[in-house]
Amino acid sequence: MARQAKIFYQDQLAGYLVEGDDGYTFRYSASYVNGITSKPISLTLPLSAHPYHSNVLFPFFDGLIPEGWLLDIGEKYWKLDPRDRFELLINLCRDTIGAVSVHPVEEEENG
Repeated sequence: MARQAKIFYQDQLAGYLVEGDDGYTFRYSASYVNGITSKPISLTLPLSAHPYHSNVLFPFFDGLIPEGWLLDIGEKYWKLDPRDRFELLINLCRDTIGAVSVHPVEEEENG
Protein backbone atom coordinates (compact mmCIF):
# COMPACT_ATOMS: atom_id res chain seq x y z
CA MET A 1 0.00 0.00 0.00
CA ALA A 2 1.34 3.40 -0.96
CA ARG A 3 2.16 5.88 1.78
CA GLN A 4 1.30 9.52 1.24
CA ALA A 5 2.29 12.86 2.69
CA LYS A 6 0.77 16.32 2.37
CA ILE A 7 3.35 18.95 1.49
CA PHE A 8 2.73 22.48 2.71
CA TYR A 9 4.44 25.69 1.62
CA GLN A 10 4.01 28.00 4.59
CA ASP A 11 0.35 27.41 5.49
CA GLN A 12 -0.85 26.39 2.02
CA LEU A 13 -1.29 22.80 0.85
CA ALA A 14 1.15 22.66 -2.07
CA GLY A 15 0.82 19.03 -3.08
CA TYR A 16 1.25 15.37 -2.27
CA LEU A 17 4.23 13.05 -2.05
CA VAL A 18 3.47 9.37 -2.61
CA GLU A 19 5.74 6.41 -1.96
CA GLY A 20 4.81 3.47 -4.18
CA ASP A 21 6.32 0.21 -5.36
CA ASP A 22 8.03 1.98 -8.28
CA GLY A 23 9.48 4.90 -6.32
CA TYR A 24 8.20 8.34 -5.38
CA THR A 25 5.80 10.75 -7.03
CA PHE A 26 5.28 14.39 -6.14
CA ARG A 27 2.32 16.29 -7.58
CA TYR A 28 1.35 19.88 -6.90
CA SER A 29 -2.36 20.34 -6.16
CA ALA A 30 -4.27 22.02 -8.99
CA SER A 31 -5.42 24.86 -6.74
CA TYR A 32 -1.82 25.53 -5.68
CA VAL A 33 -0.48 25.51 -9.26
CA ASN A 34 -3.20 27.96 -10.29
CA GLY A 35 -2.72 30.25 -7.29
CA ILE A 36 -1.54 33.79 -7.99
CA THR A 37 0.99 33.83 -5.13
CA SER A 38 2.12 30.18 -5.34
CA LYS A 39 5.84 29.52 -5.34
CA PRO A 40 7.68 26.28 -6.10
CA ILE A 41 8.64 24.33 -2.99
CA SER A 42 12.11 23.84 -4.47
CA LEU A 43 14.12 24.96 -7.50
CA THR A 44 14.38 21.27 -8.39
CA LEU A 45 10.56 20.94 -8.37
CA PRO A 46 9.25 23.92 -10.36
CA LEU A 47 5.50 24.60 -10.40
CA SER A 48 3.88 22.19 -12.84
CA ALA A 49 0.56 20.47 -13.37
CA HIS A 50 2.51 17.32 -14.28
CA PRO A 51 3.75 14.92 -11.59
CA TYR A 52 7.41 14.38 -10.80
CA HIS A 53 8.74 10.84 -10.36
CA SER A 54 11.93 9.51 -8.79
CA ASN A 55 13.15 6.00 -8.03
CA VAL A 56 14.59 7.27 -4.74
CA LEU A 57 13.28 9.88 -2.31
CA PHE A 58 13.69 13.27 -4.01
CA PRO A 59 16.90 14.89 -2.70
CA PHE A 60 14.93 18.00 -1.68
CA PHE A 61 12.69 15.97 0.65
CA ASP A 62 15.58 13.84 1.92
CA GLY A 63 17.38 17.06 2.82
CA LEU A 64 14.51 18.09 5.11
CA ILE A 65 15.13 15.11 7.40
CA PRO A 66 17.04 16.27 10.47
CA GLU A 67 20.39 14.90 11.53
CA GLY A 68 22.11 14.58 14.87
CA TRP A 69 20.22 14.83 18.14
CA LEU A 70 16.75 15.30 16.61
CA LEU A 71 17.19 12.22 14.44
CA ASP A 72 18.41 10.34 17.52
CA ILE A 73 15.24 11.33 19.41
CA GLY A 74 13.06 10.05 16.58
CA GLU A 75 14.90 6.74 16.45
CA LYS A 76 15.07 6.22 20.22
CA TYR A 77 11.76 7.51 21.57
CA TRP A 78 9.45 7.07 18.59
CA LYS A 79 11.09 3.80 17.47
CA LEU A 80 11.56 5.07 13.91
CA ASP A 81 13.61 3.00 11.49
CA PRO A 82 16.63 5.11 10.46
CA ARG A 83 16.67 3.38 7.05
CA ASP A 84 13.02 4.29 6.30
CA ARG A 85 13.51 7.80 4.95
CA PHE A 86 9.80 8.30 4.18
CA GLU A 87 8.83 7.42 7.76
CA LEU A 88 11.45 9.83 9.07
CA LEU A 89 10.18 12.53 6.70
CA ILE A 90 6.52 12.29 7.74
CA ASN A 91 7.32 12.06 11.45
CA LEU A 92 10.15 14.58 11.86
CA CYS A 93 9.37 17.26 9.26
CA ARG A 94 6.05 18.73 10.41
CA ASP A 95 7.75 21.80 11.85
CA THR A 96 10.82 22.57 9.76
CA ILE A 97 13.04 25.64 9.82
CA GLY A 98 12.11 26.55 6.24
CA ALA A 99 8.82 27.25 4.49
CA VAL A 100 8.07 23.59 3.62
CA SER A 101 6.51 21.14 6.04
CA VAL A 102 5.42 17.53 5.65
CA HIS A 103 2.36 15.90 7.22
CA PRO A 104 1.23 12.28 6.91
CA VAL A 105 -2.00 11.56 5.09
CA GLU A 106 -4.05 9.69 7.66
CA GLU A 107 -5.77 6.41 6.77
CA GLU A 108 -9.28 7.90 6.88
CA GLU A 109 -8.24 10.55 4.34
CA ASN A 110 -7.32 7.87 1.79
CA GLY A 111 -10.84 6.38 1.82
